[in-house]
Amino acid sequence: MPACRFLALWFVRLLALPGVAIFGASSEVLPGLTFGDLPPREVRVYLPPGGVTPSTPVLIALDGQMMKEWRLEETLAALAAKGAVVPPLVVAITAGDGRLDEYGLAGLPDYAGRGGKAAEFQRFVIASVLPAVRARYGVTADPARTGVFGASLGGLAAFDLAWRHPDVFGFAGIFSGSFWWRGDNSSPAAQQTSRLAHRRVRETPVPPPVRLWFAIGTAEEKDDRDGNGVIDAVQDTTELVDALVLRGFRRGANLHYTEIPGGKHHETTWAQALPGFLDWALPATR
Repeated sequence: MPACRFLALWFVRLLALPGVAIFGASSEVLPGLTFGDLPPREVRVYLPPGGVTPSTPVLIALDGQMMKEWRLEETLAALAAKGAVVPPLVVAITAGDGRLDEYGLAGLPDYAGRGGKAAEFQRFVIASVLPAVRARYGVTADPARTGVFGASLGGLAAFDLAWRHPDVFGFAGIFSGSFWWRGDNSSPAAQQTSRLAHRRVRETPVPPPVRLWFAIGTAEEKDDRDGNGVIDAVQDTTELVDALVLRGFRRGANLHYTEIPGGKHHETTWAQALPGFLDWALPATR
């Protein structure tokens, strides 16, 4: 067999082995997933510059179909070139058609019954996606090096994944989280007192050992249900952060809040905030 043909066949076989990064390619679709009763969807893996090692951190990205708008690849490349962060393997899970049911709080549907498939979606992430990632790339299962991030309802889901599964996720990035998610919509007062993420934080017997990063823009909306001059998106987030502090979280240690002046409920704002999250989550000195 000619040497060039032998080398080509060897390289093709090498790429098929679990744990071998495909150098020169920035991403690939993760094959062989089990979706259970959820609709199938694409799960795309973004490979870190320089390839994958057993200690490479893993980041689950919700609403993974939006990573181009988030400028994910450019941001990772720039931070890696500066040596500012430990480059992660990013697993971008495309949202299904049932996003409103999948991205709620597991076991806590909202006033309209939305969020009924949140527990099933979380099982899909934990029992199907992450094992497939670890088998294919040989990466760590250490929760301290495994995180999740998302925006809007994806931010709510990222928070709940980390909160309910600290044995899997050690940190979460929540961009413009939908912390308005509530059990009673009958009046402004009921909306305020029935917010479900706040309830989950208050009622969890022992808060989980996770690190939480929040970002919210000051121009995300104009709604102000209690008329205090603070838009609901900001108030819902800051009051959740306050609830976390009351449960023992410490600002600057395992809790971070960023307010983005003029920031909107849009991918451009989340792309602007992404480097700050990655700097916090995966600093090169950590």
